[in-house]
Formats: sequence, structure tokens, C-alpha cells
Amino acid sequence: MEVLSASTPAGLDGRLAVPADGDVTAILPRQARTVRDTGIEPRVLAALVVKTMHAGGKTALSVLTGRLRLSISVVREVLQQLVAEQQVEVAWCGDTDIDVHYQLTGIGQRAASEYLAESRYVGPVPVTLDAYRALVERQSARQPEALRVTPAELHAALADDGIEPAVRELIGAALHSNRPLMFYGPSGSGKTTLARKLGRLYREPVAVPYAVLVNHEIVQVYDPALHQAPLQARGLEDRRSVDARWALCQRPLVHTGAELTRDMMELRIDAASGVLRAPPHLQANNGLLVLDDVGRQRLPAGEVLHRLLGALDGRVDHVAVPGGASHALPFDVSLVLATNLLPESVLDESCLRRIGYRIPIGPLSDAGYRALVRRQCRLHGLEADEGAIDYLVNELHRRTRRPLLAAWPHELLGRIADFAGFAGRAPRFDVDSVVQAWSSLFGAEAPQSGNLGDVR
Repeated sequence: MEVLSASTPAGLDGRLAVPADGDVTAILPRQARTVRDTGIEPRVLAALVVKTMHAGGKTALSVLTGRLRLSISVVREVLQQLVAEQQVEVAWCGDTDIDVHYQLTGIGQRAASEYLAESRYVGPVPVTLDAYRALVERQSARQPEALRVTPAELHAALADDGIEPAVRELIGAALHSNRPLMFYGPSGSGKTTLARKLGRLYREPVAVPYAVLVNHEIVQVYDPALHQAPLQARGLEDRRSVDARWALCQRPLVHTGAELTRDMMELRIDAASGVLRAPPHLQANNGLLVLDDVGRQRLPAGEVLHRLLGALDGRVDHVAVPGGASHALPFDVSLVLATNLLPESVLDESCLRRIGYRIPIGPLSDAGYRALVRRQCRLHGLEADEGAIDYLVNELHRRTRRPLLAAWPHELLGRIADFAGFAGRAPRFDVDSVVQAWSSLFGAEAPQSGNLGDVR
């Protein structure tokens, strides 16, 4: 679209420009100055203005512009028409032409009831579906000019996790390819933590619409729990040159697991607000979608994966409105799968071929496990007793034949803190504390602390 190309300038290499001073508002489209610029039908704008005033009573012009995320010129244009139709009247005027309060007339009150019966959405004015498609495509991590994760960045992110260099290279190649990847291995091997860590490697901020108009229906996309402002963003609300109907966010990280159901992959009506909301996998657009516990969902794994992989290939997913037709919405994510089952046992051959990389994540090496224990000690503010680490690895793990899984250090350190907190003393990572934590985790597998001999 012409508006997007004019408002999201590219650098010399073609990628979205992020100014060196940290002002990333250049990523957002330009602010609409007229009703026509918004791309939204006048009736939809009028309905949102009337519903906003119905919720707030006598309303200042500045409040309307803030809640609708529109420029004063656009809101005035809508209000002029509503005044002419006798739905709105001026309630108070101040010393300036922007210090004005409006209120609904009796005709406007009746119109508000009709509009609310059609849609209970009250909030920022939606963007058009065409504008959403264009910006999702422009912001895609699969664009040839998009930034790629470097070996140094990946090493820094995973340095303390005990990941073997060969596995780290596999992960790097998968990220560079932007193809779907799958982690598989035993429960507790750290697949989920690893998958979520990858989301931190995507640094470029993206624009996310608060809502999108889809065939006369408003679909809310933005979720403050998923779409977080980048640290370097500053003063966005005071910037009058950008379209405030878009939020500037970090690339989203959406995680879903065994709780996934069929209806969660469709448009849904929020029970509390009555507003139509985008499903989680579409809220992950331009970010990372982690599908955990593949094969444990309430619907067949093949059904989920064929849909997601097919949608990724076509960059569009057809999502249904409850009791209504389906809509084609843009779909662009980096897809990471995790399972503790063998991939061949849950997915057919055609599905497996479309997963770019299948990476086994198993027990850590001796050195990797020890490094992870030391890291967890640092995170808990404890000094790592090397004798206690030796006892944990050589006696507890090897004697019980429990593999060196990435989940155990975090769990053990947490239990050491629990026991110490209950006893009213400072936690310590020593043999006694390790044995007590191990016994609480695995029962009779650990020796009693009185039988430790000279280990202490």
C-alpha cells in the first residue's frame, strides 16, 4: 500500500529502519488526517464515536481522540456529521477550538443501543485488513533482508545451558532458514525452556494493530500480555505523526501446549467483553509461536500441524467466526515445536517433510550439567560447593541411573530454598541440602544424610 511504503522507511539494505537514537516510531504508519485516510467506512467510525460517548457520557474532544487513537481532524470530521444528523451536540466550549465537550442526544442514545447490539467493541479504531496484510508481510522474519541471528548471539543466549556445540549449530541453521523446527527428547530435557529462549533473539520491533476490520466485523488482535513495548521505545503517545491505531511491540512470543483445542484456533467471542478476538496463533504474527507437548493435545497432532504448516506456506489462515463464515487472515510466524514423543509416532511422513529441522534434545554431558548447576546457584545467589556438585553427579545421578536432564538443577535449587526458608535459615548448596532436596523429589532413591560418611 502506498501509505505503508511512505510511512515505514527502509534503510539502505531494504530492512525496516531503526534510528540510532532509539526512536523506533518510524516503523509505524503515518497518522490519518481525514476519514478517507483511515480506510474505514464512515458508518463504522460513527458507531465507534457514539459507543465511546455512550460509555463516557459528556466527553471531551481530547478524550475521544485518545480512546479512538485518531487525529483531532478525523474525529472532528466524524463529529460534524453526527451533529448534522442530530445524534451529537456540543455540551461545552472552552477558550480554544480543541477545548470542546460533546454529548449524545436522544437520537444518539438510541443509535448507541443499536450499534452495541451489532458489536460491543469499544476502543481504538481498527485498521483495514489490507493494511494489516501489507505490514505483516513487510515485517516478516522470512524476508530476505530481515536480520538473522548471529553465531555470537546464539552462543551468548545459550552459553550457560550446557548445549553441545553441534546442537547449537543445528539450532542456528534452523533459525537462519526460518523453517519450522522441532525439539524432541525426554521430559525434563529443557526443550520448552530452550524454545522460549529463542524468542529473545528476535530484536527488531514490529507494529501490531489494536484491532482489524474484517468483512464488517472488528477483530481485536492486540493483547498487552503478549505484545510488550520494546525497551528502546519512548514517547509514543506524544508522537502526532504516527498512526496510534498500531502499537509498537517486541516480536511476540506465544506459547501453547496440551490445552490447545479446535475452538482455540478460531476467532472467539470474549465472554467478559463480548468482543471478537484473534486466536493465539494469529496473535503471534511476526513473532515466535511455540507449540509444546505435540501429540498431547485434545485433537490429533497431524490435524494441528497440517493446518499450521499449510497456513505458513500460503501465509494466510482461514479462521471461523463462531456460528458464522470463515475469514482469511495473514499468518506469519517462526514455528517451534516440542515433544517428548518420537516425531514418527505422532506425525505422518508428509508432515515430517515440511518440518525443516528435527533436533534431538537429550541428557546433558557431565560438563554441561555441572555448568548448569553452577548457573542455577548464581541465579539463586548461592556459592556452588564443588564437592556437592560431585556428589550430585557421581553418587546421586549415576547410582540411581537418572539422566542428567536440564530440569533437575532448577528444581533442586528451588527445593533447597524452600527447606531453608521454612527452617528460617539462609539456603546453602552443600551435600546435606542436595540430598534433602533430592529425597523430596525422588523419594527413597537418595541416601539419608546420616549415611554420607566422609563425603561432607
